Amino acid sequence: MTETMNKENMKPINSSDNALNDELMNDNAMVKDSIEKESADITQLQTPIKVDLSPVYNFLGARTTQAWVDAAINNLPLIIQDHANCEKKAAGTAMNLIFRYEFSYDLQCKLAQLIREEMLHYEQVLGIMNDRGLEWKYLSAGRYAKGMLKHKRTYEPAAMVDVLIIGAFIEARSCERFASLAEVINDERLAKYYRYLLKSESRHFEDYLALAQSLSEDNIDERVAFFKEVESELISSPDTELRFHSGTPA
Repeated sequence: MTETMNKENMKPINSSDNALNDELMNDNAMVKDSIEKESADITQLQTPIKVDLSPVYNFLGARTTQAWVDAAINNLPLIIQDHANCEKKAAGTAMNLIFRYEFSYDLQCKLAQLIREEMLHYEQVLGIMNDRGLEWKYLSAGRYAKGMLKHKRTYEPAAMVDVLIIGAFIEARSCERFASLAEVINDERLAKYYRYLLKSESRHFEDYLALAQSLSEDNIDERVAFFKEVESELISSPDTELRFHSGTPA
């Protein structure tokens, strides 16, 4: 995530050539307004009535197993803290990316909004931990992100395209797991918060895919299909560590 990009090897992004920038110009103000209305206090949040998750489910190659849901419900303190770690890492990843897209105003705005949104979610989860009297403990990183990143290509801009595709799968999986937990968790306040997250998380994976395609002269569908299989295997296969993005408990 911290490799230096060679801008001379990057494909220039021109709003006249790329539909992504037109879309960003249209929704920048809307997203910014939405973020500014959000609160770090989860009791003040408005949960959307319904979010269509079919694009998320169609994008992912496998659904979360019941075994993982059961293990997560029985280990909520761990899952809540690892969720906080995920929000912090997502903000850090976007911050790294913002230094690599300095030549594009629209992408700078999109990434800046993403950072604010992820850090707000991090603050919200910290508040949940504090309300529950949960102390911060060391949690080692799971195999999930590392298991995908090991397949990242080593030359640019292909490496960055792969990083962005991986980011799309991480965001989509997060959304799918929030939905899975919200359906069964015996804690209405936490379930409401997970439902609240669905709207933003269901949008993030598409943002990452659009960024990835904007950097590639070739269609990225083949790489997306490849990582779909990798991600599906990581989620479905036995995993010795329970994490927010871990596989089936071994």
